[in-house]
Amino acid sequence: MRIKKNLISREIIEKLSNKRLDIVLAETFPEYSRSRLKKWLECDLVCVNQEIVNKPSYKVTFPAKLELRVPDDNLTEDLPEKIKINIVYSSDAYIVIDKIAGMVVHPGAGNKSGTLLNALLHQYPELKKLPRAGIVHRLDKDTSGLMVVARNEPAMQSLSEQISNRSIKRIYQAFAVGRIERSGKVEAPIGRHPKNRQKQAIIDSGREAISHYKVIENFGSYCHLEVSLETGRTHQIRVHMNHLGFPLIGDPLYGRRRRFAKNTHQKLREIIESFPRQALHADKLSFIDPATSKEVNFQSKLPSDLVELRENLLNQA
Repeated sequence: MRIKKNLISREIIEKLSNKRLDIVLAETFPEYSRSRLKKWLECDLVCVNQEIVNKPSYKVTFPAKLELRVPDDNLTEDLPEKIKINIVYSSDAYIVIDKIAGMVVHPGAGNKSGTLLNALLHQYPELKKLPRAGIVHRLDKDTSGLMVVARNEPAMQSLSEQISNRSIKRIYQAFAVGRIERSGKVEAPIGRHPKNRQKQAIIDSGREAISHYKVIENFGSYCHLEVSLETGRTHQIRVHMNHLGFPLIGDPLYGRRRRFAKNTHQKLREIIESFPRQALHADKLSFIDPATSKEVNFQSKLPSDLVELRENLLNQA
């Protein structure tokens, strides 16, 4: 039996010129995992300028047109699970979710079930036909807030392209250790930490990463920030704020060395010590609706644990 294959064609962006094909594929088709792209590459399902190329090291020169032939089978092998998720909005093209802190987005090592992906497959069975069940971007396990999920291939392509060209707007609320007097911008490349594989780090060979932060209020030696992303690197806000010397409150990976500000009262120390996650919430999300081509905007309220944290910081300031 022949397997039907869907052809997806995209032009590469100029900054990817002279990069390896596996890197160009990952940047051009971000909705698919690197492992899946590698498999399709090896199976002669990738064309560069209408010629089949199966070498990951092949250098792609701009301008170039990539063609990906995606097998028309169930692209998601994970199982559906009846797990409650907060649906903010749902249309035929996409779903907007307000993810709770503590929920993993994709199944992986140590998290084979109980994820957002498993929950989506139960509530929207058609998502099994899409890579990653329509998930086009992610939030860290302990970061709460808004995410958009595609419901069909055209919507997935549109949303993935919006992420690639940075037209999706993502704004976060964060609470950090330290007092910041003025708003600013962080532009520092992020890559895998050379010694700790669980962490990201600022390294010269890393991928471009740009964050903008705005001071909402200071509480003595702690602050409330609004952070917007130009890029979407793993742990980007957490790495960038720690790089500036203002790690997020409760961050188990990047905030250990500077968990408290100097002269913090014992009561507030206990509150911060017991706070179970990084104080980060994705509260605003804007993008172009794939079906109507009009901009849509969504906003999420600050979750109760961060509301309580703010009150404690305000009372102890």
